[in-house]
Amino acid sequence: MSKDAMREEAERLIKEAMARNIKVKTGNTRIETKCGKCGAPNRVSAEPGQTRVKFSCKECGHKQQTL
Repeated sequence: MSKDAMREEAERLIKEAMARNIKVKTGNTRIETKCGKCGAPNRVSAEPGQTRVKFSCKECGHKQQTL
């Protein structure tokens, strides 16, 4: 495809999406972090807009915050 054809296709898709009134929903963020005590990997879920989340390590139970 040429650049003009790709540009026209993108504009068409944007117009179709705007006509359908699609709403974008943000979900929770998943943070991969390591325990500061034992080094075990942990997966923590954070609400949108939150940067530091309190969690307990799944291996040793050490309470801490993500960075």
